[in-house]
Amino acid sequence: MPPVPKVFVVLAPEDVHFSKHDWSAFQGRVAPLFCGGQSRRESVYNGLVASRDEWAADDWMLVHDAARPCLPRADLDALLAQPDEVGALLALPVSDTVKRAAHNRVVQTEDRSQLWLAQTPQMFRCGLLLQALQRARGAVTDEASAVEQMGLKPRLVAGSRENIKVTWPEDFALAETLLRRRA
Repeated sequence: MPPVPKVFVVLAPEDVHFSKHDWSAFQGRVAPLFCGGQSRRESVYNGLVASRDEWAADDWMLVHDAARPCLPRADLDALLAQPDEVGALLALPVSDTVKRAAHNRVVQTEDRSQLWLAQTPQMFRCGLLLQALQRARGAVTDEASAVEQMGLKPRLVAGSRENIKVTWPEDFALAETLLRRRA
């Protein structure tokens, strides 16, 4: 997408598939980094370290999950239009009733009025993100949670339901339908 000048693709060190594709149409804007880790946190951190010569601490970095292939341009534009001193992430307000469970039994119904589903991209200043990921402890499932551990509160920017995460087998058909519709 035009507002993004360069895309660093963090891959497993032993990846052999990326180089089998022709990326020349992107005119050098796609840079593979063969430094992926055992977790998302490790992979993003390793990618930041590996690309350190190409960014300044106050540059914005967007972290996007390859499992979200249907990011609408409007969602990216909305995220970029709402910069925040801390950073921001796409998210959706929870619309379903949420149950907390134990042993397949309902323990309680959660108040969904303040719950959001985090999406990607997530946007932070490079220096802050590097520091947050370096210091992160425990379960860090996204960049925002690492930044939150520093006592900061990233902005939530409403995304769309089209920005699906391909997790389950049936998600592939949905993603294919969305991408075909756009083509």
